[in-house]
Amino acid sequence: MRILIVEDDSLLGDGLQVGLGQAGFTVDWLRDGQEAATVLASPEAHCFAAVVLDLNLPQLSGQDVLARCRAAGNPVPVLVLTARDGVPDKLSALDGGADDYLVKPFDLDEVAARLRALIRRSAGRAAPLLVHGAIRLDPAARRVELAGQPVELSPREFALLEALLAAAGRVLTRHQLEEAAYGWNETVDSNAVEVHIHHLRRKFGSDLIRTVRGVGYTVAREASAAPAAPES
Repeated sequence: MRILIVEDDSLLGDGLQVGLGQAGFTVDWLRDGQEAATVLASPEAHCFAAVVLDLNLPQLSGQDVLARCRAAGNPVPVLVLTARDGVPDKLSALDGGADDYLVKPFDLDEVAARLRALIRRSAGRAAPLLVHGAIRLDPAARRVELAGQPVELSPREFALLEALLAAAGRVLTRHQLEEAAYGWNETVDSNAVEVHIHHLRRKFGSDLIRTVRGVGYTVAREASAAPAAPES
């Protein structure tokens, strides 16, 4: 779950980046509104699962960033995180395209929970867990079980498995998987995704993740249960 923080306060931005990173998010951080608006209106914005947006920003206000993001057709969930606690500010942000609004000071665990909820709803999922056959992945607890037994995963392995299970039935390219697990300032080895996929196959079986040659990787969508026969 890769997210973008837009916050000009260095202390607060650093705390969010570290804290949300420890909560399992891959975090990128921008400090001014103009740069954020440019990024969110670009094709590269698809890599973000959610945005944490301050309203009081240099260069361009958070409200204008939000307006440009929505005008560009970017549907990314946006959590406004601001010191403005007035009802008119909340109404303006929510009616302007924000998906949630939280006033500073805040509890970091609540921010993480709200982000998970926004991301879950934007993906059309109601349940908090990702379940695939005998695999149960809990994004909040950062826990994975196979047939009821815990499986130890590195943070990168967890991120890739989460991305693949959330996109079951679709093929994710290597670049998309890199975006899910690595931030802007992190070095990615050329074969990093392949190594992580190899480790996941060792832990969950070679049939879970299928390679689509020349395209990427996929986890098959589970077949829906057949409807019950009508009573005679």
